[in-house]
Amino acid sequence: MTADRRAGHARGLVAEGLAAWMLRFKGYRVLATRYRTSLGEIDIVARRGHVLAFVEVKARPTLEAGLEAIAAEGYRRIEAAADLYLARHPQFSDFTLRFDLVVVRPRRWPYHIENAFS
Repeated sequence: MTADRRAGHARGLVAEGLAAWMLRFKGYRVLATRYRTSLGEIDIVARRGHVLAFVEVKARPTLEAGLEAIAAEGYRRIEAAADLYLARHPQFSDFTLRFDLVVVRPRRWPYHIENAFS
């Protein structure tokens, strides 16, 4: 792994940690982080009330860059991984499902977008 790749990976881990804490402050219970499946990874699975949120985290210098960072391929990957999560956790089958995005920017509070994609 190159030094740039290692640095990017470390930034991603820090961003995911910040996003998880921000969600906790907002009343979510974080059920899983970096949930890996054969179809892809979900950065955070969180629950608040009867809502189950599958959260993608992007560390970017600006909000606009964070919004542009997730492409259609990413949407499909996260949705497929969410289907596997639900198959393995049937207790959440009657929950309202949501796909959120958290953009983590330098020296700013993480920005949470509910229903960022479906």
